[in-house]
Amino acid sequence: MRFGIGLRAGVAVAALGLGLGACATVPAETTTAAVAPTAVADSEDAVIADIVSRMSLERKIAQLIQPQINSFTPEDMERYRFGSYLNGGNGGPYGDEYAPASEWLRYADEMFDASVQPMANGEPVIPTMWGTDAVHGHTNVVGATIFPHNIALGAAGDADLVRRIGQATAVEIEVTGIDWNFSPTVAVAQDDRWGRTYESYSENKELVATLGAALVEGLQGTRGDADFLGDGRVIATAKHFFGDGGTDNGVDQGEVTGDLAELMDIHAYPYPATIEAGVEAIMASFNSINGRKMHGNEELLTGVLREQMGFDGLVVGDWNGHGQVAGCTVTDCPQSLLAGLDIYMVPDDWKGLMETLIAQVQDGTVPMARVDEAVTRVLRVKYRAGLLGDNVERPSERGVGGRFDLLASPEHRAIAREAVARSQVILKNDGVLPLAAGANVLVAGAAADNIGQAAGGWTLTWQGGRELERELFPNATSIWEGLESAIEGSGGTATLSEDGSFTQRPDVAVVVFGERPYAEFAGDRPDLVFRDEEGLDLLRSFQEQDIPTVAVFLSGRPLWMNREINASDAFVASWLPGSEGAGVADILTGARQATGRLSFNWPAECEGEPLNNPEGAQFPFGYGRSLTDTSSIGTLREDCAALLVGPSRELFGSGRLGEGVTATAGSGTLPNLLGSAGGVTARGYDRNAQEDSRQIALAAGSQLTLAQDEDSGGAYRITYEVLARPSGPVTLTSGDGLVDLTPHFAHAFEKGWREMVITEACAGTLGDSITFATEADISFRIAEVSRAELPEGTECSF
Repeated sequence: MRFGIGLRAGVAVAALGLGLGACATVPAETTTAAVAPTAVADSEDAVIADIVSRMSLERKIAQLIQPQINSFTPEDMERYRFGSYLNGGNGGPYGDEYAPASEWLRYADEMFDASVQPMANGEPVIPTMWGTDAVHGHTNVVGATIFPHNIALGAAGDADLVRRIGQATAVEIEVTGIDWNFSPTVAVAQDDRWGRTYESYSENKELVATLGAALVEGLQGTRGDADFLGDGRVIATAKHFFGDGGTDNGVDQGEVTGDLAELMDIHAYPYPATIEAGVEAIMASFNSINGRKMHGNEELLTGVLREQMGFDGLVVGDWNGHGQVAGCTVTDCPQSLLAGLDIYMVPDDWKGLMETLIAQVQDGTVPMARVDEAVTRVLRVKYRAGLLGDNVERPSERGVGGRFDLLASPEHRAIAREAVARSQVILKNDGVLPLAAGANVLVAGAAADNIGQAAGGWTLTWQGGRELERELFPNATSIWEGLESAIEGSGGTATLSEDGSFTQRPDVAVVVFGERPYAEFAGDRPDLVFRDEEGLDLLRSFQEQDIPTVAVFLSGRPLWMNREINASDAFVASWLPGSEGAGVADILTGARQATGRLSFNWPAECEGEPLNNPEGAQFPFGYGRSLTDTSSIGTLREDCAALLVGPSRELFGSGRLGEGVTATAGSGTLPNLLGSAGGVTARGYDRNAQEDSRQIALAAGSQLTLAQDEDSGGAYRITYEVLARPSGPVTLTSGDGLVDLTPHFAHAFEKGWREMVITEACAGTLGDSITFATEADISFRIAEVSRAELPEGTECSF
């Protein structure tokens, strides 16, 4: 199926269109004359200006609205004509996040067809485009190649490799009919406590700029070349502009503070390189710069990005990011459009936002000229991507659409395996590597045969997960499978033993362990201590038995690993390698030389202060050993104040109040934190198990107190989720201190579960109780409230 947009020059169009409030019925006849040669030769700007001049206000606003596939239907697309749409990290076609690739393509065709139905009054019909987060391969789709995350590619440090990964990813995206990738992330991560550190290539801005530009070229092609945004290419997005990697304490979506010029010198540095590479879209960041949210920052979105950097593509928002702008809600935020945002990513509340924007143009709040400017930018990207003009094909008929044999093709898997091997960084090797040919090797650890854990977040689901079934990775090799093949191929024997037990003593043990998958704010942490003891216990057990060990550490960031490094004979930072575990085996067995080098400084201390120079680094930026480097690193210090915290006392957890703890509201009590009293209502909520948490509603003027029968001391740690943005002050008091929770609750709204740590640093002397109070209705959930001794000087976090 080909679709002709009917450009004005030499083209006569008569069609049926739909107003905002209309319903689709039976389309009238459409006649499209052949495009005259002069029309084909028209400039990009003239063609787009002609289209914009013939669009109604409703259709213009629709180009600026991007809903997610879980919240609208093809019928909605035909009625409203959204300019673009997305699948969220947990979204899939027809409600199935594990749908086969053929269903993704069928859905793309349905949405395209709905977007190009004939319209009345001579309005042009404009194809929609589908955006996705393919941040380490097309990893929302079962069976696609899963490349290593960016932090690993930073360790490989090869722009050509990244360029080839981008092209392979673009091909697999186009196979399923998707037009637009929300990648690359060009954050210059400065605090490894940030939950998105693994999406950053490096803490070094030059390396980020080089690799970010390379991925853009891989995804889109090179501007000026014949294949730019042609077959097997997709629209790229540099994100998140800017400062996402520089928030205070590494808090995702938080505050970036400091001299603006100095901040730009680090965090805005990669963007000119991606613009020079031809990037067509840039995504605004969630974070604030010195108190002002980027989604409403005209000085930076327009003054810097447009006027100084010369970007002429489109600026897209992040997931409801406009709703965080001061004075805005998700359905009412003209500030973002006026600041320079061109597309609102409004996953679920698209209809309300459309209605308010239309009304705001009609009443003069938003000038029509600004709407036309934003629409022009959207259409310019579509024009360059081949989505405007005559003969626009359905997704299944374009380029490699429907070529499912290209998903995880041998060529793509070979690139991924190369990337895995080249990203492995050897931090220590006493001579146990490479594994000797013919050796009897025991492979231990729960992660050894778990592709979900090796792939990390943004893999099939938003947060990823080690619980993902093996069947969901049909075109993948686990680390164990890669080792088994390589070891047995060299005449040795390989045994998988998750718990490290054995009947025949091995010559060497490979222990695979690491962080469990996470994404975005779920990965934020208060320090750099790795607290999962599984790997440490296995390494020490083998050490006690005089069995040489190789530690393979899976992580999305450098962490304080001195204990594990001391307990191993070789230690490999494997990052999040993805679907090609054979690439890890290539290094451990010596099939490939070890060339990976740290793109982040590795911490010597565990507390978590930002570390962006060799001072304080256990292993500095650029460090990495060859297989022949067996020099000793000595014994590393294992003292860590964060590990010396006192015992915690649980005030509430696992669905019950702790012993000696009472809950009161006004003059009433809430036995086991259930029921209603004093304007407070608490009911059971299933978080991980039946009623293991509480959903709490505080009416205006009410307060809730949790009190211990004796003061156990220590900081308060609260696991919570905010259900409504505060409309009035919310406070927490303890002892003689008071903490204003209002901005923190506003920030936490729609962010899922978070941890609040209240110490004397922000609350003064803490007492034996905490009290939540509010001047306006507020709803939130709590899963755990406890007290624990933390290192002196530990800051509060929310």
